[in-house]
Amino acid sequence: MVGLGFMLGLWAASKNCRRIGLDPALPYDLSTWFILGGIGGARILYVLSYWDRDFAGEPISEVFAIWKGGLVFYGGLIGATLLGIVAILRRRLPLWHVADALAPGIALGHVFGRMGCLLNGCCFGRESHLPWAITYPYGHATFHEGAASATPVHPAPVYEALLNFLFFLGLMLLFRRRSFAGQVFAVYIIGYAFIRTFCELFRGDYSVKSDPLHGILTPGQLTSAFTVLVGLGLFFWLRRYKLASSPIRVS
Repeated sequence: MVGLGFMLGLWAASKNCRRIGLDPALPYDLSTWFILGGIGGARILYVLSYWDRDFAGEPISEVFAIWKGGLVFYGGLIGATLLGIVAILRRRLPLWHVADALAPGIALGHVFGRMGCLLNGCCFGRESHLPWAITYPYGHATFHEGAASATPVHPAPVYEALLNFLFFLGLMLLFRRRSFAGQVFAVYIIGYAFIRTFCELFRGDYSVKSDPLHGILTPGQLTSAFTVLVGLGLFFWLRRYKLASSPIRVS
Protein backbone atom coordinates (compact mmCIF):
# COMPACT_ATOMS: atom_id res chain seq x y z
CA MET A 1 0.00 0.00 0.00
CA VAL A 2 2.88 2.37 0.71
CA GLY A 3 4.29 1.56 -2.74
CA LEU A 4 0.92 2.19 -4.37
CA GLY A 5 0.67 5.48 -2.50
CA PHE A 6 4.08 6.56 -3.79
CA MET A 7 3.13 5.75 -7.40
CA LEU A 8 -0.22 7.57 -7.31
CA GLY A 9 1.33 10.52 -5.51
CA LEU A 10 3.98 10.79 -8.24
CA TRP A 11 1.26 10.55 -10.89
CA ALA A 12 -0.61 13.51 -9.36
CA ALA A 13 2.64 15.50 -9.12
CA SER A 14 3.38 14.74 -12.77
CA LYS A 15 0.00 16.16 -13.79
CA ASN A 16 0.72 19.35 -11.88
CA CYS A 17 4.20 19.70 -13.37
CA ARG A 18 2.72 19.52 -16.86
CA ARG A 19 0.23 22.30 -16.00
CA ILE A 20 2.98 24.79 -15.19
CA GLY A 21 5.35 23.83 -17.98
CA LEU A 22 7.75 21.62 -16.01
CA ASP A 23 8.83 18.25 -17.32
CA PRO A 24 6.07 15.77 -16.28
CA ALA A 25 8.77 13.11 -15.81
CA LEU A 26 10.42 15.22 -13.10
CA PRO A 27 8.61 13.63 -10.09
CA TYR A 28 9.62 10.17 -11.29
CA ASP A 29 13.22 11.31 -11.77
CA LEU A 30 13.23 12.56 -8.17
CA SER A 31 11.38 9.54 -6.80
CA THR A 32 14.46 7.68 -5.53
CA TRP A 33 15.28 10.63 -3.28
CA PHE A 34 11.71 10.82 -2.00
CA ILE A 35 11.50 7.08 -1.32
CA LEU A 36 14.85 6.92 0.48
CA GLY A 37 14.11 10.03 2.52
CA GLY A 38 10.50 9.07 3.19
CA ILE A 39 11.00 5.49 4.33
CA GLY A 40 14.32 6.24 6.03
CA GLY A 41 12.95 9.22 7.94
CA ALA A 42 9.77 7.38 8.89
CA ARG A 43 11.73 4.45 10.27
CA ILE A 44 14.29 6.57 12.10
CA LEU A 45 11.61 8.55 13.94
CA TYR A 46 9.74 5.36 14.83
CA VAL A 47 12.87 3.73 16.26
CA LEU A 48 13.73 6.85 18.26
CA SER A 49 10.16 7.15 19.56
CA TYR A 50 9.69 3.52 20.56
CA TRP A 51 13.21 2.37 21.35
CA ASP A 52 12.48 1.35 24.94
CA ARG A 53 9.26 -0.45 24.03
CA ASP A 54 10.23 -2.29 20.86
CA PHE A 55 14.01 -2.33 20.37
CA ALA A 56 15.88 -2.22 23.69
CA GLY A 57 17.48 -5.62 24.26
CA GLU A 58 16.54 -6.85 20.76
CA PRO A 59 18.98 -7.72 17.95
CA ILE A 60 20.07 -4.65 16.01
CA SER A 61 18.57 -6.23 12.89
CA GLU A 62 15.12 -5.38 14.29
CA VAL A 63 15.84 -1.72 13.58
CA PHE A 64 15.78 -2.49 9.86
CA ALA A 65 12.78 -4.87 9.87
CA ILE A 66 10.30 -2.45 8.34
CA TRP A 67 8.25 -5.36 6.93
CA LYS A 68 7.02 -5.86 10.49
CA GLY A 69 5.57 -2.36 10.53
CA GLY A 70 6.81 0.73 12.29
CA LEU A 71 6.85 3.91 10.20
CA VAL A 72 6.02 7.39 11.52
CA PHE A 73 4.52 9.65 8.86
CA TYR A 74 6.00 12.88 10.19
CA GLY A 75 9.46 11.34 10.05
CA GLY A 76 8.85 10.34 6.46
CA LEU A 77 7.65 13.83 5.57
CA ILE A 78 10.76 15.41 7.10
CA GLY A 79 13.12 12.91 5.46
CA ALA A 80 11.54 13.16 2.01
CA THR A 81 11.44 16.96 2.23
CA LEU A 82 15.12 17.30 3.17
CA LEU A 83 16.41 14.93 0.48
CA GLY A 84 13.93 16.37 -2.00
CA ILE A 85 15.25 19.90 -1.41
CA VAL A 86 18.81 18.68 -2.01
CA ALA A 87 17.80 16.96 -5.25
CA ILE A 88 15.75 19.92 -6.53
CA LEU A 89 18.45 22.48 -5.80
CA ARG A 90 21.15 20.29 -7.38
CA ARG A 91 19.11 20.36 -10.58
CA ARG A 92 18.68 24.14 -10.28
CA LEU A 93 14.91 23.81 -10.44
CA PRO A 94 12.40 26.35 -9.01
CA LEU A 95 12.09 24.91 -5.51
CA TRP A 96 8.72 26.30 -4.44
CA HIS A 97 7.03 25.59 -7.76
CA VAL A 98 8.14 21.98 -7.58
CA ALA A 99 7.04 21.80 -3.93
CA ASP A 100 3.58 23.06 -4.91
CA ALA A 101 3.33 20.46 -7.67
CA LEU A 102 4.27 17.69 -5.25
CA ALA A 103 2.12 18.66 -2.25
CA PRO A 104 -1.28 17.28 -3.41
CA GLY A 105 0.39 13.96 -4.24
CA ILE A 106 1.62 13.64 -0.65
CA ALA A 107 -1.98 13.78 0.58
CA LEU A 108 -3.07 11.24 -2.06
CA GLY A 109 -0.23 8.89 -1.21
CA HIS A 110 -1.10 9.13 2.47
CA VAL A 111 -4.59 7.80 1.71
CA PHE A 112 -3.08 4.45 0.72
CA GLY A 113 -0.50 4.55 3.48
CA ARG A 114 -3.28 4.70 6.06
CA MET A 115 -5.12 1.84 4.38
CA GLY A 116 -1.88 -0.08 4.82
CA CYS A 117 -2.10 0.76 8.54
CA LEU A 118 -5.60 -0.71 8.60
CA LEU A 119 -4.43 -3.94 6.96
CA ASN A 120 -1.34 -4.15 9.18
CA GLY A 121 -3.35 -3.59 12.37
CA CYS A 122 -1.33 -0.61 13.57
CA CYS A 123 -2.61 2.88 14.38
CA PHE A 124 -5.89 1.33 15.53
CA GLY A 125 -8.69 3.29 17.16
CA ARG A 126 -10.16 3.64 20.62
CA GLU A 127 -13.01 1.47 21.81
CA SER A 128 -16.23 2.23 19.98
CA HIS A 129 -19.70 0.75 19.66
CA LEU A 130 -20.80 2.83 16.70
CA PRO A 131 -22.32 0.93 13.76
CA TRP A 132 -19.11 1.28 11.73
CA ALA A 133 -16.76 0.13 14.51
CA ILE A 134 -14.42 -2.68 13.45
CA THR A 135 -12.82 -5.67 15.18
CA TYR A 136 -9.38 -7.11 14.47
CA PRO A 137 -8.55 -10.84 14.32
CA TYR A 138 -7.17 -13.00 17.09
CA GLY A 139 -3.70 -11.98 18.23
CA HIS A 140 -4.26 -8.25 17.79
CA ALA A 141 -3.66 -5.87 20.70
CA THR A 142 -7.42 -5.30 20.96
CA PHE A 143 -8.07 -9.04 21.41
CA HIS A 144 -7.65 -9.33 25.16
CA GLU A 145 -6.78 -12.63 26.82
CA GLY A 146 -9.85 -14.72 27.61
CA ALA A 147 -12.19 -12.57 25.49
CA ALA A 148 -14.48 -14.19 22.96
CA SER A 149 -13.67 -11.50 20.39
CA ALA A 150 -11.64 -8.36 19.98
CA THR A 151 -12.85 -5.07 21.41
CA PRO A 152 -14.63 -3.06 18.69
CA VAL A 153 -12.74 0.12 17.87
CA HIS A 154 -12.95 3.22 15.71
CA PRO A 155 -11.52 2.59 12.20
CA ALA A 156 -9.05 5.42 12.82
CA PRO A 157 -6.90 4.76 9.71
CA VAL A 158 -10.03 5.00 7.54
CA TYR A 159 -10.95 8.36 9.06
CA GLU A 160 -7.54 9.76 8.19
CA ALA A 161 -7.56 8.20 4.73
CA LEU A 162 -10.91 9.79 3.88
CA LEU A 163 -9.87 13.22 5.17
CA ASN A 164 -6.61 13.03 3.24
CA PHE A 165 -8.50 12.21 0.04
CA LEU A 166 -10.74 15.25 0.47
CA PHE A 167 -7.65 17.29 1.27
CA PHE A 168 -6.01 16.05 -1.93
CA LEU A 169 -8.97 17.26 -4.00
CA GLY A 170 -8.85 20.65 -2.27
CA LEU A 171 -5.10 21.03 -2.87
CA MET A 172 -5.49 20.18 -6.55
CA LEU A 173 -8.04 22.99 -6.87
CA LEU A 174 -5.81 25.37 -4.93
CA PHE A 175 -2.87 24.55 -7.20
CA ARG A 176 -4.78 25.94 -10.17
CA ARG A 177 -5.59 29.16 -8.28
CA ARG A 178 -2.46 29.76 -6.20
CA SER A 179 -1.33 33.37 -5.91
CA PHE A 180 2.32 32.77 -5.01
CA ALA A 181 4.88 30.00 -5.26
CA GLY A 182 4.99 27.74 -2.20
CA GLN A 183 1.39 28.47 -1.21
CA VAL A 184 0.12 24.94 -1.84
CA PHE A 185 3.01 23.33 0.03
CA ALA A 186 2.55 25.63 3.03
CA VAL A 187 -1.21 24.97 3.09
CA TYR A 188 -0.50 21.23 2.97
CA ILE A 189 1.74 21.44 6.04
CA ILE A 190 -0.84 23.45 7.99
CA GLY A 191 -3.87 21.47 6.82
CA TYR A 192 -2.41 18.04 7.49
CA ALA A 193 -1.51 19.07 11.03
CA PHE A 194 -5.18 19.80 11.71
CA ILE A 195 -6.26 16.52 10.10
CA ARG A 196 -3.80 14.61 12.23
CA THR A 197 -4.79 16.41 15.42
CA PHE A 198 -8.46 15.56 14.81
CA CYS A 199 -7.80 11.92 13.94
CA GLU A 200 -5.66 11.45 17.04
CA LEU A 201 -8.83 11.89 19.09
CA PHE A 202 -9.85 8.42 17.91
CA ARG A 203 -6.48 6.64 18.20
CA GLY A 204 -6.18 3.86 20.76
CA ASP A 205 -2.65 2.60 20.19
CA TYR A 206 -0.83 5.28 22.19
CA SER A 207 0.10 4.89 25.82
CA VAL A 208 -0.91 8.56 26.15
CA LYS A 209 -4.35 9.12 24.67
CA SER A 210 -5.75 12.43 23.53
CA ASP A 211 -8.18 13.74 26.11
CA PRO A 212 -9.52 17.25 25.39
CA LEU A 213 -11.09 17.43 28.84
CA HIS A 214 -7.75 17.10 30.58
CA GLY A 215 -5.49 18.72 28.01
CA ILE A 216 -3.36 15.63 27.36
CA LEU A 217 -1.85 15.54 23.88
CA THR A 218 -0.58 12.54 21.96
CA PRO A 219 2.89 12.64 20.37
CA GLY A 220 1.19 13.18 17.01
CA GLN A 221 -0.69 16.21 18.30
CA LEU A 222 2.42 17.72 19.84
CA THR A 223 4.25 17.32 16.53
CA SER A 224 1.25 18.79 14.72
CA ALA A 225 1.34 21.89 16.93
CA PHE A 226 4.96 22.47 15.94
CA THR A 227 4.13 21.75 12.28
CA VAL A 228 1.37 24.37 12.23
CA LEU A 229 3.83 27.00 13.42
CA VAL A 230 6.33 26.01 10.73
CA GLY A 231 3.63 26.01 8.07
CA LEU A 232 2.26 29.41 9.09
CA GLY A 233 5.74 30.91 9.18
CA LEU A 234 6.49 29.54 5.73
CA PHE A 235 3.14 30.74 4.34
CA PHE A 236 3.52 34.33 5.49
CA TRP A 237 7.21 34.49 4.57
CA LEU A 238 6.54 33.28 1.03
CA ARG A 239 3.50 35.53 0.66
CA ARG A 240 5.55 38.53 1.75
CA TYR A 241 8.18 37.94 -0.92
CA LYS A 242 5.49 36.63 -3.27
CA LEU A 243 7.46 34.84 -5.93
CA ALA A 244 5.37 34.82 -9.09
CA SER A 245 2.93 31.94 -9.10
CA SER A 246 3.52 31.17 -12.77
CA PRO A 247 6.90 32.21 -14.20
CA ILE A 248 6.53 29.02 -16.20
CA ARG A 249 3.89 28.79 -18.89
CA VAL A 250 0.56 27.55 -17.50
CA SER A 251 -1.42 25.20 -19.72
